[in-house]
Amino acid sequence: MKIHGLQKMTLLDFPGHVACTVFLGGCDFRCPYCHNFELAELSAPAVMEEDELFHFLEGRKGLLDGVAVTGGEPCLRRELPDFLARIRDLGYKIKLDTNGAHPDTLRRVLDGGIADYVAMDIKNSPEKYARTVGLQKLDLAPIRESVSMLTAGQTDYEFRTTVVAELHEAEDFEKIGRWIAGARRYFLQAFADRDSVPFGGLHAPAPEEMRRCLDIARRFVPASQLRGVD
Repeated sequence: MKIHGLQKMTLLDFPGHVACTVFLGGCDFRCPYCHNFELAELSAPAVMEEDELFHFLEGRKGLLDGVAVTGGEPCLRRELPDFLARIRDLGYKIKLDTNGAHPDTLRRVLDGGIADYVAMDIKNSPEKYARTVGLQKLDLAPIRESVSMLTAGQTDYEFRTTVVAELHEAEDFEKIGRWIAGARRYFLQAFADRDSVPFGGLHAPAPEEMRRCLDIARRFVPASQLRGVD
């Protein structure tokens, strides 16, 4: 497996752990607000081979205790469960980021007890999902399956939505809330613009609008919280 990025230490990507973040290339979505668009479309070259990554991880035992695996979309890769198991065999805790579009791979990870934490994106309310992920149409059945798998399973998890003023409205969070009602955790994170975002002209909602959306979400997921809002 080729590795498309490595952040050698982070205290943010895997809360509660001193971790590194491994970036895998390729994604089936084209979200206009994506921070890693060059990874999604594979225009960024790989930075190392798998064996080089494991050499790095071998040398960081005792310094790092976790590995966050993100993308792109890691679950695009059928070999992901074996890759994560190899990381686990080194003694690391594992966090997996996913868009939920590949429930078969996610199920293999969950059934194998390979991940300690899964963070799954909920892009928008069902009616606006395709537009939000940059596609003409989208079958939501796989994403619904992943939601159900996480809420019914034993692996710790969170759902999260990156909130963009041009894509989200307050009423979307009632629809999302009804969809994921009773979830363990739900984070609304404010969009932050970067040079890597593929489309310009997007903005974070005002803090008061974020708090309004949070109040709606909390009616269905009491543990909902804000990220990236002062």
